[in-house]
Amino acid sequence: MEVADPRLKKLRPSLIQLAGAFAQEAVRVAGVTRVALVGSITTTKPDPKDVDLLVTVEDTADLAPLAVIGRRLKGKTGSLGSGADIFLANPRGKYIGRVCEWKDCRPGVRIRCDALHCGRRHYLHDDLRAICLSSELVRSPPVILWPEPRWTEPVPPDLLPLRESFPTPSSRRNPGEVEKAVFR
Repeated sequence: MEVADPRLKKLRPSLIQLAGAFAQEAVRVAGVTRVALVGSITTTKPDPKDVDLLVTVEDTADLAPLAVIGRRLKGKTGSLGSGADIFLANPRGKYIGRVCEWKDCRPGVRIRCDALHCGRRHYLHDDLRAICLSSELVRSPPVILWPEPRWTEPVPPDLLPLRESFPTPSSRRNPGEVEKAVFR
């Protein structure tokens, strides 16, 4: 007789909730142009091991605010015995790395840092030898939360509430108004 770990039944809903909260904060960061979910959380897999987000950022975007909310997400998922990755892409649809997980991000501080160009762009962990998302996944992630929600089929039913959590471009006049109306 198989005994299911009761934590797993709560893990998926918790990861979805935490991913939504991260995305709500990420869309307010200057230079963020798209937020998407990727990985096992976008499937019906009942016990995903982590949550993965793909954030598209302008070339000049300051990554420090994303690093702060990324560390918060990693802390919360870690307390559940899980994890999170925030993958980054540029506006041309190219994968550029992940958000650096270290609070003090600069060359020579972390011996374990495997970024190819540590410090060239603050809080960009370009460990492209270890992880590199396919250009197809970057161009067309399974679940785009913002700016225009788009979902591949079949959509796991427990992700559907996220669809209503994000404003669409037609529902906003300018970024400031969206922030006041949606994110209080």
